[in-house]
Amino acid sequence: MPIIHPQDFYRAQARKAAWASWIGSALEYYDFFLYATAAALVLGPLYFPASEPGLTALVTLASVGVGYISRPVGALLLGPLGDLLGRRLVLSITLLLMGSATFLIGILPTYQEIGIAAPIALVVLRLLQGFAASGEHAGASTLVLELIGTNKRGLYTSFALSGTLAGLIAASMAFLLVSTLLTEEDLLAWGWRIPFQLSAIVVAAGVWVRFRLPESPAFLSEKRTDSDRSGPLKYLWRYCKTEILRVVLAAQVSVVSSIVGVFSLSWAVNHLHISRPTMLGITLSSASVGVFAVPALAYLSDRIGRKPVFIFGAMGSGILIWPYLWALGQMNIPLAFLFGILLAGVAYSAANGVWPSLYSEMFSTKVRLSGMAISTQIGFTLAAQAPAVAAVLTRYDPSDWMPVALLVTVSCAISIAAVCTATETSRIELSELGRK
Repeated sequence: MPIIHPQDFYRAQARKAAWASWIGSALEYYDFFLYATAAALVLGPLYFPASEPGLTALVTLASVGVGYISRPVGALLLGPLGDLLGRRLVLSITLLLMGSATFLIGILPTYQEIGIAAPIALVVLRLLQGFAASGEHAGASTLVLELIGTNKRGLYTSFALSGTLAGLIAASMAFLLVSTLLTEEDLLAWGWRIPFQLSAIVVAAGVWVRFRLPESPAFLSEKRTDSDRSGPLKYLWRYCKTEILRVVLAAQVSVVSSIVGVFSLSWAVNHLHISRPTMLGITLSSASVGVFAVPALAYLSDRIGRKPVFIFGAMGSGILIWPYLWALGQMNIPLAFLFGILLAGVAYSAANGVWPSLYSEMFSTKVRLSGMAISTQIGFTLAAQAPAVAAVLTRYDPSDWMPVALLVTVSCAISIAAVCTATETSRIELSELGRK
């Protein structure tokens, strides 16, 4: 019987975990993006009716951002739980919570049926979605990074983000199908609920995948040998304040995703009157390119370093947002497709594919999941308010998209400045990462 070297065994397990993280993230973020898509297209008049359409749009987009408010709370609970009890446990909890909240949204009565209780319940379920999402990427990236060791950490940890884009594609496809096959009346009456109710299948499939994952050997070893009895939160506060602040600022590049995926979709459909299928087609095209661009650019970061690839992505996104919004404002659909793909499919994929390894490598095994979860979720929560800010900026002149583009560019500049202060970690051994 051939002898299998432990390193070869864990590399095989890392590949298995990487694909499992792709599937799990795709299933979980199908749920999360489903709400953002529905909010941009149909939820406003059903749950947040108002005499002024602009106010309905503002409140509805703000409800998307609400899903991020609970993410730091979830990170404060799920992060330490993963560092104390294991990565797999957190990944299973997040999927169960996310799927349950999404299914309940699909059966929730509207404002017309139960009055003010409808938007309140919707916001509560969105908060639960955010709580669940807080541990997904941090847990998946941490587990894969610790299984793979040193080689190809960028590539394998990026699978979770590639899976996230697959979830975005699935959510967009679901709404594209119901928008195309149903009349406007049927879509608003019951058709929009179908993609949410499919979440019951998503939960069953995802939990099965998650329970088949191995536990991180680095976590198990750290748990056996750690003589410091201070908890993860105490350790982070004592030793890792700089790293947390750096990740919070670097995560502002995700303003690109918030503006392109939520604000521009709502703005184009509701103000410019570009058809839903057209805008969903731009989202699908960009995400389809990103599914392959994310791992390719993450692999490039294994060769030339995390920082150059991330900075290229943030800089390109900060520039390309201008021609993308201009093309939408001019209702030039071919150019909107072109710049949308270059922006969201290529440039943003560089930053999006690299951050799981870049941020994870700033923390040691002892607090990696906690540090990653807490810092990213604070950063993402700030960035997720961008659609509501953009709605305020354009409320009195919806045709003026330039303040929104400037908002994105400034956010990308903040991310670049933060990453420039970081140490290049792509060649550092796993056991040495984040050591104080």
